Amino acid sequence: MIHARIVGTGSHLPGDPVTNDDLVRRGIDTSDEWITTRTGIRARHFAEPGSRTSELALIAARQAIEAADCAADDIDLIIVATSTPDFIFPSTATLVQAGLGIKNNCAAFDVQAVCSGFVYALATAEKFIRSGSHRRALVIGTEVFSNILDWADRSTCVLFGDGAGAVVLEATDEPGVRAVALHADGRLHPELWVPGNVVGGQVKGDPFLRMNGQTVFKFAVRVLDEVAQEVAALANVPQDSIDWLVPHQANIRIIQSTAKRLGLSMEKVVTTVDIHGNTSAASIPLALDCAIRDGRIRPGHRIVVEGIGGGFTWGAALIDF
Repeated sequence: MIHARIVGTGSHLPGDPVTNDDLVRRGIDTSDEWITTRTGIRARHFAEPGSRTSELALIAARQAIEAADCAADDIDLIIVATSTPDFIFPSTATLVQAGLGIKNNCAAFDVQAVCSGFVYALATAEKFIRSGSHRRALVIGTEVFSNILDWADRSTCVLFGDGAGAVVLEATDEPGVRAVALHADGRLHPELWVPGNVVGGQVKGDPFLRMNGQTVFKFAVRVLDEVAQEVAALANVPQDSIDWLVPHQANIRIIQSTAKRLGLSMEKVVTTVDIHGNTSAASIPLALDCAIRDGRIRPGHRIVVEGIGGGFTWGAALIDF
């Protein structure tokens, strides 16, 4: 049987950290105490104006390929999860393909599931590999969310940051991605969305991110618990065999509540929300790369990655690393 295993990870954060106090100095009506007590966020990174999502993705991709000890030409599938693509088209994935110098032996496309986009992309790549059609996939979550933030809305602009994370999945005989579960409920889209678009060359509607924080919080706590239990059941493994939970990094209170419901100590939860903020589709691979590179996640460990995003979309994967 063919399995898909993570064999390399990489990440990139643009520029220097921007602290909560830095935001205050920029004129945002907030405070370090207000942000930290409600979210756990102390800093985040912002790309320079004009920076492209694909540029961040390329740096993370090159790191992941190097960690996988393979060549760029060995990649035969690229899936990019992003809500902030460089263009309406072409896809950001094809721009990454071009940047890596990979020719026409590689499929490339984007997935749009907002903050759960990386889980959706990982699940999709795993299916390609298990089918036998592809051998090595590059899966990237990458965002420049600073492009869609309303700096007059302190309830949202202080939450998000920019960044990219990537993994290389490889076909092997040993189990890797053991189970995935994906869900969506489009009825809830007005709770977290960007209610604008481009028509006739003009922006129609509101081009900035809008969120009902209380609704998102309550929904996230419930479904992230449920979907983590779901993948453990699908993989037929006990929950107490999970070594690490790597959740979407949106809010420390959501993360703590999810861990409590799952009966997991916070010592088994990878958190980077304090230093990265919410980087949407990039948050899970960024956190995963951090924990692998600092030695917390090691070969033989069992991990669950999970996320929830606008739409609503949510999902999880149980992985033997």
